Order: sequence, then structure tokens, then C-alpha cells
Amino acid sequence: MDKTVSDLATAVAGIEDGMTVMIGGFGGSGSPIELIHALIDRYRETGHPKDLVIINNNAGNGHVGLAALIEAGMVRKLICSFPRSADPVVFTEMYLAGGIELELVPQGTLAERIRAGGAGIPAFYTPSSYGTDLAKDKPVGEFDGRMYVQERWLKADVALVKAETADTFGNLTYRMAARNFNPLMCMAAAEAIVQASRIVEAGGIDPEVVVTPGIFVQKVVEVANPLMCMAAAEAIVQASRIVEAGGIDPEVVVTPGIFVQKVVEVANPLQEEDLNRANAAYPLEA
Repeated sequence: MDKTVSDLATAVAGIEDGMTVMIGGFGGSGSPIELIHALIDRYRETGHPKDLVIINNNAGNGHVGLAALIEAGMVRKLICSFPRSADPVVFTEMYLAGGIELELVPQGTLAERIRAGGAGIPAFYTPSSYGTDLAKDKPVGEFDGRMYVQERWLKADVALVKAETADTFGNLTYRMAARNFNPLMCMAAAEAIVQASRIVEAGGIDPEVVVTPGIFVQKVVEVANPLMCMAAAEAIVQASRIVEAGGIDPEVVVTPGIFVQKVVEVANPLQEEDLNRANAAYPLEA
């Protein structure tokens, strides 16, 4: 079953008011920024979706990604473990003004609550937060002489996830630490929407390196890092193929040339997955 969709707007079109949305990432690492921005664009055009409950590790930085989602007024409640990051201006101001609810969860507990949601485990016990305000009104129990707090699973209507490589069936790999919460969120959501830097045909990913099986993924859209080009003073691009101007259908252009300063053709580029499997190190041996 081909799970690819043509564009970001189509990918997020089914997210509705009041939904619970998990968003992958640890700070900016593994954050599906383009999917988030597509959701904001839809809200600006239609006024929907709004009153969202967002589950994420932190509260966003600056004015992009999750911070921009909060700044747009789309989020009713945030469930996270780290609201005080390097530049959480948007969340801090909105929270102090009473414009957003916060459920604070210890980081390990957050990961386990998401994992429990994906595994069908409604509750579990952890010693984290016992004796603190975070344990208020939660059931507690003593096991082997130690006190534990009962925590409930976390599930979501939708997960927005970033992957390195996807195939058309939705099997995923991730880039190093950008993996973080993403695999767990795919399992805990009714619908996982994935932006991948590269989409290959089914069978194009070695089954031994698949992290998230396609059974947990419903939609995949290719995003080949356009924001990096837009954010840099000079974008230097290696392309597998260079054609004459006009040789690309304008309807399929992702990054306009105005954001690119230099292009070099690399017809048979090295693939990071292949190099890692071969335990290669730079400089590469001939």
C-alpha cells in the first residue's frame, strides 16, 4: 500500500479542532518543522484546527516550529517535560498570561507514558515524582519497601514525525539522535504523519535497519530539507542530476532557486546508511 502523499498541506488536512497531537523531536533535533508550518498555514487560511493538545518533549524555541504553533493561538494545552529551554519566549509569555495549560511530566515518565500508549498498557508505576506536586491526586503504591506513583498512558489522534528515510509502505529510519521520541509516537497515535528527507520504493530500505515498521505509519511526505536553504546566507547544494533551466516542472519545485547560491553535480552520492553499515570513516579508503 503506497502511503505517500503529494504535499504537506494534504498530509495535515485531516487534523481537526480539539485533537491530541504528538510532535516528535528533542528541541530542534528530529522536529517535523515543515509539517508544523503546514498546519499553521492551514489555520491562517481557515481558522482550523484550534484548541489542540500537544505532546512534545519541550515547549519550542524562538518563533518557528512548535513555538510558532503556540504563538498562532492553536494550542489549548501542552504536555511536556522541559518547558524552560534556551529560548521559550512564546510559551513563557502565554503561560504566564493564562493563555495555555501545562502538564509537566518527568522526561523518562513522558517517554514511558507514550510507549505504554503504543503498547496498550493503560497504567504503570514509577518512583519518579513521588512526594512532589507532580504526584498530587495520583494513586500511589508501595512495592518492596519503596513508594511509587501510578502514571497513565498517553495516546494521540495524530503524531507528526520526522524521519531520515521512508519507503512507500511507511517503513522508517532516523538520523542518529533525531530518532528520540519519534518511533514511540508513531506507535501511540491513531494516525502517524511522517515527513522524510528521502522516500524510496518498497524494499529500498534494508529490513535490518528499519526502526519504525510501516504498520505504524499512515502518511509519508518527502521534505528534502528546504528550510536549511532558506535559513542560510549561502546554500551550497550537491545534486544527483543537474538539468538546464526549465528542465524541472515548476509545479514540483520544492526549493526555489532564489534560496540557492551554488550547485554541484554528484551523480552517485554516498549514502550514509551504506557507510555506517560498512563501519566507514573519513577519509574514505579507495
